[in-house]
Amino acid sequence: MIHPTAVVHPKARIPANVQIGPYAVIDEGVELGPDCIIGPHVYLTGLTSIGSQNQFFAGCVIGEAPQDLKYKNEPTRLRIGDQNVFREHVTVHRSNKAEEDTVLGSRNFLMANSHVGHNCRLGNSVILANGTLLGGQVTVADRAFISGNCLVHQFVRVGTLALMQGGSAISQDLPPYTIARGYNGICGLNIIGLRRAGFTPAERLELKQLYRMLFREGRHLRATIASGHERFSSVPCRTMLDFLASSKRGVCADRGNNRGGEEEI
Repeated sequence: MIHPTAVVHPKARIPANVQIGPYAVIDEGVELGPDCIIGPHVYLTGLTSIGSQNQFFAGCVIGEAPQDLKYKNEPTRLRIGDQNVFREHVTVHRSNKAEEDTVLGSRNFLMANSHVGHNCRLGNSVILANGTLLGGQVTVADRAFISGNCLVHQFVRVGTLALMQGGSAISQDLPPYTIARGYNGICGLNIIGLRRAGFTPAERLELKQLYRMLFREGRHLRATIASGHERFSSVPCRTMLDFLASSKRGVCADRGNNRGGEEEI
């Protein structure tokens, strides 16, 4: 199960049923779960714990030191859940401080050449398309979809079931269920994603009403959040409102007449 050209440190913790391809390198601090597949030229390093049934395609570098000038080679960690797919040349960096890990959940799909910076936290069933760049300290909630060549600034949060259109960039928080377009812009709700996730017509309608009140009626956002808590009671609406209320970097704004992302319900 281990190719003769692979270099595996004798202290790395590798179950017997893991497949390790040619010229892969696995360092001492790596712990792999069962049924993982390590492709050719993959480099697993650092204090990195990896769950079961993860697949790493050619050229991935997982657990390398953070790209942070303040980092002084402290023993920091990366934790990865189960059933993730890392396509060609994906890079994921360990954290920049010992008291906080870089964390990826389960069933995530990271496409070729995407990058996850230090101290990022990804939930479950997240998709990063080719060329996606996540700066340090980024948080991405469950089932978010970040399209090709998107840029996410450090410390930004991406809400659950949010979607970023290809080539978009954000330096402010992207609310749950919304679609990012351009630079720090949103253009409506991710209706297709909501339908696929099983949201009822009533839930989608209430979210649409909340979205219009928050982003298209020209009100002050903080005051509108308070009004929204009084008017809307569904779990999705509460998720949206709580996310906005906890934002520290500000929130992406609706782009006015450029509303192509929203569908009628």
